Amino acid sequence: MLRANVLFRAGPRRTILFAVASVLLGWLLSYVLPGYLVFLGTTAVVAMISLLGLGVVTGSAGMMALCQLSFAAIGAWVVSWLNTAGVPGGLILWLPLGGLAAAVAGLVVGLPALRLRGVNLAVVTLGFAAAADLTLGKIQFPGTLSGVQVPRPAAFYGDRGYLFFSIIVLVLCALLVFFLQKSSWGSAWKSVAFSERGTASAGSSVTVAKLTAFAASAFLAGIGGALLSGQVGLVYPTSFTTIQSLALYVLAIVSGSYLIDMAVLGGILWVLVPELLKKFGISQDWGFVVFGLLGIQSLTTGSNLGEDLRSWWWRRKQRKLPAKLTDKVSVPESSPIPNLTGPSAPVMAVVVDPDSKPLLSVQGLSVTFGQVSALKDVQLSLTAGSITGLMGPNGAGKSTLVDALSGFLPQHEGSISLDGSPLVGLSPVQRSRRGLRRTFQQDRVPPTLTVGAYLRFISRGGSNESEIAEILDFFGCPAPGVQLSRVDVGTRRLIEVAANIAAKPKLLLLDEPAAGLSHEEHLAFGQQLLRVPERFGTSLLVIEHDLDLVRAVCSRLVVLNFGEVIASGDQESVLSDPAVMAAYMGELETT
Repeated sequence: MLRANVLFRAGPRRTILFAVASVLLGWLLSYVLPGYLVFLGTTAVVAMISLLGLGVVTGSAGMMALCQLSFAAIGAWVVSWLNTAGVPGGLILWLPLGGLAAAVAGLVVGLPALRLRGVNLAVVTLGFAAAADLTLGKIQFPGTLSGVQVPRPAAFYGDRGYLFFSIIVLVLCALLVFFLQKSSWGSAWKSVAFSERGTASAGSSVTVAKLTAFAASAFLAGIGGALLSGQVGLVYPTSFTTIQSLALYVLAIVSGSYLIDMAVLGGILWVLVPELLKKFGISQDWGFVVFGLLGIQSLTTGSNLGEDLRSWWWRRKQRKLPAKLTDKVSVPESSPIPNLTGPSAPVMAVVVDPDSKPLLSVQGLSVTFGQVSALKDVQLSLTAGSITGLMGPNGAGKSTLVDALSGFLPQHEGSISLDGSPLVGLSPVQRSRRGLRRTFQQDRVPPTLTVGAYLRFISRGGSNESEIAEILDFFGCPAPGVQLSRVDVGTRRLIEVAANIAAKPKLLLLDEPAAGLSHEEHLAFGQQLLRVPERFGTSLLVIEHDLDLVRAVCSRLVVLNFGEVIASGDQESVLSDPAVMAAYMGELETT
C-alpha cells in the first residue's frame, strides 16, 4: 500500500511550491464560496489544524490522546486573556503565544505517557479533558461576560478575509509538520510507536520522543483554538467538550491524519457530516454516532478511509500510465543481499591477538529473577577488531546477557566496561552513545519510515549520505527511498544491521541477525560480516544458532548453558569441548 504523504514524495523545493499554490487556491476559495460555506470553511480549517496535531501524537508516535480540544481551549483562553489585557500585537502575534501555552500543557499531560501506554494513557488524557471541560464551565473565557470580542487582523477583515488568513495559518502548520516529520524528531516518533526498546538502543531518548510528540500536537491544537477565538469573537466552553475531543480522535483514526492531506480530508468531514444530517432534518448530534461507526469500521478492518481513498486514487492513476512509466513508478520488491552471490573467494575468520587490550570486559555478571538465576558469574572479554560468537541452547541465558550488556537489565551484579569506561548504571541510550549498539531477535524496524530515513535516524549523524549509500550497497539493501513496509522481514534484518554499522559503534551485538534468510544467504551474509571490523572499525558479538554461520564468521566462541559460561576460547577447541556437545544434545551439528 502506498502510504507516503503527497508532500513527502516531493523534495523541499517542490513542497514549498505546493504550499504557495495552496495559499493561492485558498485565496480563490475565500472569494468564490457562498457566505455560509465561508464560515464552515473556517471551522473546517480549525479542525484540520487540530487533526494535524493528532496525526503527530496518535498517528506517528502511536499514543492515545483524547484531550486535543482541551489544548485548543487553552490556546483560545490565552488569546482571549491577551485581548482583554490589552497586550499589543493582535491576533497574528497572539496565535503562536496561544500555541506555546498549549504546548506547555502538552508537556505536562505527556508526562504520564513515559510510564503508561494504550488504554491506561487514554484514561489519563480523557480525565484531563473532562477536568478541563468542568473547569472552563466554571471560570468561562476572558471577555465573555463583558462582551469584549477578539478582533481579527485588520488585513483580513470580514469572514472571507479571515478564511484566507486561516488557510495561510493551515499551510504554515502543514509545513511545520512536514519538516518535523522529516527531522530526527519525526523519525523518533515513528520509531517509538513501533518499538521503545529499539528506539532506546539507537541512542534516541524515548522520553524526548514522547514529550515532543505531545508538545507538538498540543501546540497545533492551541493554534487551532486561537484561530477559533478570532472566528467567533466570544469563545464559550461548548466548543471544547469532552465528547468533541473523543469524536475528533476517532476522526483522526478514520481519516489517517498522520498524512497531511488526510488531515485536510478529516477537517472537511468534521463539518460535512453534521451539515448533511442537518439537511435531512436529523439532529447534528448524530454526527458523533456516524464518526463512532466509522471508527469501529476502521479499527476492525485495520485500514482507514484516507488510505483507502489514496490507494484507489493511485491505482487509478497507474492504470492510465503507459507500461514503461508504470514500471518506473512502482517500487520493486527487494531481494536480500543480491550482491553477495558470486564466485568471490570466501574471507577467512578474523584472528585477533588475545593478549591485546580488551574492548569489552565483563566480570562476575549475575542476573536473578526472583529465585531463578538467569546468569551466574559470567566472565567475558572481547578484543577490538574481533568477531566473537555467543552460543548456547534455548534458555541458556543469551538474550539475558545481551539485555544486561545493552542496559535493559540494570539490576545485576558484576561489572561491565567498554574500552576501559564502566557501563554499570548507564541507561540503554547512554550505552548506545558510548559506542555499544545492538540488534534484536524480533523485528524492530519501523515500517512507516523509508530505508534512508531509518538509517539516518539510527546512525545519529555517524555517517553522511554517501557513506549510508555505500553501507546499503555493501549489504545489498534496497535503495534509500524504498518504504520499509514494502520490504520483507529478512531484508529488514539486514537493514537493521546496516543502520547500526552506519552509527560507527565500537561494538555491535547482533542477536540472530540472519533470521529470515535462507541457509545460502546466511553464509553469504557471513562473508560480509567478516569484512566489517576492518572496513568499518566495528567489533561484533554474534548470537546465532546457525553453526555454519558461526564457523564461517567467529574466530572465538563463548558458550552459555543454564546462565553459566561452560566454554570460551578459539573456535576449534570450543566446538570440540565435550561439555558443549553435551549441552546441545544434538541441537547443533558438532562434527
